[in-house]
Amino acid sequence: MSRKRTDAPTLHPRHERRGEARIPAVIVTLAAIFLYLALPQRLLIAPRYVLPALEVLLLLPLIAINPRRLTRQTKAFRFMSVTLVLIIVASNLTALGILVHELLYAGVDDGRSLLVAALQVWLTNVIAFGLAYWELDRGGPVSRTQTPREELQLADFRFSQDENDDAVQEVADGASKVSDWVPALVDYLYVSVTNSTAFSPTDTMPLSARAKLLMAVQSVAALLTSLLVIARAVSILR
Repeated sequence: MSRKRTDAPTLHPRHERRGEARIPAVIVTLAAIFLYLALPQRLLIAPRYVLPALEVLLLLPLIAINPRRLTRQTKAFRFMSVTLVLIIVASNLTALGILVHELLYAGVDDGRSLLVAALQVWLTNVIAFGLAYWELDRGGPVSRTQTPREELQLADFRFSQDENDDAVQEVADGASKVSDWVPALVDYLYVSVTNSTAFSPTDTMPLSARAKLLMAVQSVAALLTSLLVIARAVSILR
């Protein structure tokens, strides 16, 4: 039975929720790891399994402390989660840099493998920056659900739900101010997808300097992949 919209403000007060589910974050993290493993060896700066093994070693204790729901957090585990995301971001940007270098100076003729590698880098870029936004905004996923709103860190992003409380009733009922809504992983992945395709913010605006810097780096990386790598690969195929 579906709930009524009028129940929205009191159905689940945010700071009494169980926290975000762990599984979605594990799935997208493993997807980024497998995409990296599938890259051609010439795009990797270390033996193929070194960085993925390090990432798995960081991921396992994070799963152990919050196996089902993200409700517990310590400074050590917070450091590990941010480090894991930064490794994924850095390794993918490095692979993109090597890929661009290969195109400009190595005279790569294998257009098909280049297209596949470019797609892998682009997809990893979307996942990695989505995870970065998710980890950083308002203190991270644990803080967003377990901390009362008045105690949250300053927001790095402004979502449309944060300003919809004066809209028509069926929209306002889902607004942050009315229903105590906060973004989840899928919201940050959406921000990452739109930033990688439009090369600029769409309906979600960056507020902090670090959010603007991250979105700028992601936009440039996506632009390089789309305009330089894919265009060159298509020309090779022809």
